[in-house]
Amino acid sequence: MKIKILNVNDNIFVDAEIIDTAQNKIVLPSITEAWRFNFKKHSKTKGFKTFVLICEETSNIIEGCLIFKMKDKIEPYMAFIEVAPHNKSENRKYDKVAGCLIAFACRLSFIHGEGDYKGWLAFDVLEEYKENEIKLMSLYSKKYNALKFGKTTMVIPPEGGEKLINEFLK
Repeated sequence: MKIKILNVNDNIFVDAEIIDTAQNKIVLPSITEAWRFNFKKHSKTKGFKTFVLICEETSNIIEGCLIFKMKDKIEPYMAFIEVAPHNKSENRKYDKVAGCLIAFACRLSFIHGEGDYKGWLAFDVLEEYKENEIKLMSLYSKKYNALKFGKTTMVIPPEGGEKLINEFLK
């Protein structure tokens, strides 16, 4: 899927793409390359679909990664999401990477969700320290329309997902 992300240094949008790694031979990142999650390992889990976000001009560099699955074949679930280490903090190279990946997962929830789960995207926020978990949940609520559901689970309802799709994917 063709998208645009913001080059922070130039403050211009650049062409990018979200790619299904099952259809492309892409070496996935892991914790040995300063990522928090081991996408190489997790992508091999049965039922997981892995996607990467790349810029068209630097297609060999992964800007962000997403692992999506269908729980019980009906419930859309965002298992892992992470922006590349070079896209974190004030010195990041690109912005809107996470938003594009989350919006893409919302899009998948409309395509693959069944029955009452259609358009709903669930995910868990699990951090080592409770205060970091609370900060991250607050960010997901404010920036991505997520609602807290239980202790660590959050959901993006269909209306919130549609807003994200319109903001980040169109």
